[in-house]
Amino acid sequence: MELIPAIDIRGGLCVRLYQGDYDQETVYSESPSEVALHWQNVGAKRIHVVDLDGARSGIQLNFDVIRSIVNTVSIPIQVGGGIRSFDRISLLLETGIQRVILGTIAVTNPQLVEDSCKEFGPDAIIVGLDARDGLISVNGWRTSSSIQAITLLNQMERVGINRFIYTDISRDGTLQGPNFESIQNIQESSIGNIVASGGVSTIEHLVHLNSLGVEGAIIGQALYTGKLDFGQAIASL
Repeated sequence: MELIPAIDIRGGLCVRLYQGDYDQETVYSESPSEVALHWQNVGAKRIHVVDLDGARSGIQLNFDVIRSIVNTVSIPIQVGGGIRSFDRISLLLETGIQRVILGTIAVTNPQLVEDSCKEFGPDAIIVGLDARDGLISVNGWRTSSSIQAITLLNQMERVGINRFIYTDISRDGTLQGPNFESIQNIQESSIGNIVASGGVSTIEHLVHLNSLGVEGAIIGQALYTGKLDFGQAIASL
């Protein structure tokens, strides 16, 4: 199982939110690119980057910061947040991003997801399954849809997507542990690869996720608060 540090960007800064709440923000660094270099230096093989401003507004607002991260590190980067057009997907991939994460448009414009998957290949496109009480949330987690996470997963698999990031919003940033039951249900419902996100705070959580067969785990708050040491986490697996 791959361990992936998260870098959330808002206003050009590296921050963390509690349960996706923009009013509960903690700033951890003024230089996301320096944070990315740190994670690379302690053993990360990939970094997960989210443009929080983009996720909220629908327009990617931290592109220059993301490009700086790409130019600073040598490991693959996956990026989400505010990516709502074919041209933006193409630009990010041309910039050196390895994987583009699509969330809101998987609900509002599934044809764009299908077209992107065909044009750039399934390894370049990830669909984010951001769920609250089993229902997909969109627009920076501010709007709940009526679509079940498993329903969206199955729809996206039919158009060629083979990798998903599943986030239980109620656990994100809380350090209370992942929603293992929901993750297992998603894992068992998919023929693709599942990356789990939200709530990881201990090595025991990672061991449990590994036992479920997920491809990766995204870690954020636990790393920034020092509750979890990345090197020790890698060694434990």
